Amino acid sequence: MALLVGAIGIANVTLVSVLERVGEIGLRRAVGAARRHIAAQFLAESAAMGLIGGIVGASLGVLVVVAVSATQQWTPVLDLRVPLAAPLVGAVIGLVAGLYPSWRAASLEPVDALRGGA
Repeated sequence: MALLVGAIGIANVTLVSVLERVGEIGLRRAVGAARRHIAAQFLAESAAMGLIGGIVGASLGVLVVVAVSATQQWTPVLDLRVPLAAPLVGAVIGLVAGLYPSWRAASLEPVDALRGGA
C-alpha cells in the first residue's frame, strides 16, 4: 500500500513539474531536443525521487528498529537485503510512476508549448 501511495505521489509531483515547465520544454524542443530527450529527463527525475525516497525510508526504518531495540534492551535483528533493496525498489517505482508525465511532456509540440507556457 505504501508503494502505491508513493507511486501516486511521485506521479503527481512529476506531472505538476511538467505543467509548470511547459515553456522550458517548448524551448528545448524548439532548439533541437528530441521527444526521447524530454521523456528521459522526466523519467530520470522521477526515478531519482524514488531512489532518494527509498534511501531515506530504509535509513529511517533501520534507525527506528535500532532505537526501539536499544530502549527495550533487545537485540536488533535486521535482514540486510531489505534496506539494500529499498533504494532499487524505490527507483523502479519512481520510473514506473513517471511514465505518464514523461510521455505527456514529450508529446508537447514546441510552438504550442512556447505560446502557452511563456
